[in-house]
Amino acid sequence: MKKAFKIIGKVFFGLLILIVLFVIIMTIYNQIMLKKNKDLYETPLGQLVDIDGHNMSIYTEGKGEHTIVFMSGWDTVSPILDFKPLYSRLSDDYRCVVIEKFGYGFSDIVDGERDFDTILRQDREALKKAGIEAPYVLCPHSLSGFEATLWAQKYPDEVEAIVGLDMSTANYPELAEMKDSFPQKAAICINKALRATGVLRLMDFDISGTLSEQEKKIYKEIACHKDTNENIVSENENIGAVILEINSAALPETPTLQFLSGDNKNDELWYLTHKEYADASTRGEIVQLECGHYVHDFEYERISKDIKEFIEKDNG
Repeated sequence: MKKAFKIIGKVFFGLLILIVLFVIIMTIYNQIMLKKNKDLYETPLGQLVDIDGHNMSIYTEGKGEHTIVFMSGWDTVSPILDFKPLYSRLSDDYRCVVIEKFGYGFSDIVDGERDFDTILRQDREALKKAGIEAPYVLCPHSLSGFEATLWAQKYPDEVEAIVGLDMSTANYPELAEMKDSFPQKAAICINKALRATGVLRLMDFDISGTLSEQEKKIYKEIACHKDTNENIVSENENIGAVILEINSAALPETPTLQFLSGDNKNDELWYLTHKEYADASTRGEIVQLECGHYVHDFEYERISKDIKEFIEKDNG
């Protein structure tokens, strides 16, 4: 028995050495690649506008009477590339805009608070400085649902409609606790470690399978440079406050089209909170999909078709 334990101990010790060597090699390799590929994550795909003395990235594609503004979910490090499968199918008919908040994509990582009122102010200013005037069809994914709701509550004349991509809603009572839970905090620590060690380089960020090889490289370099940075983490810490702020006022009457993922299909409360959101609007629709949380990377054909029908029906 002692001999067996010795053998097992040696095996585990050997594996530990291999893991440590792997992490060291990946960390060194990552630093080399970050320097080598610096242009990939520093050369913007859109334009940069000055907000509070820092550069914020805004991407625009297409023309039309309606302007669709895409707003990324939490820690989606490259919104421009993440939303591409969807906006590329809409830009023939509409002006499509992607906002990259501070800490995301080609925007700067900044000091200071990242509460949702600050984020909303900066995003509105960025659009105006880029010459993109309201009203907007806001298209938020996940956590950006809070900002979109706040936007419609405070500046209803600027929001023509809200198209939610499995978006977060403040009337879902478990969300604040979920975001402050041990699994979430553990995920943040793990993500930071994966970025610092360069293990992120082994991952495929092209969920849709539609990006070019060059776009995949850009996405990967941005992720290895910015994933789970302090701006992104700070957003997570401000969820409780924005939920209280939103729930202190009435839900917006803005027309809304809500796409729900299959991830929460069995969560009746998730559906009911979105139904409450839709019922409060002057015209609300809910579409249940059978795909993952990044609905726009799985069902971009279906979603683009439904968005066109929703916008044209609203103006027909």
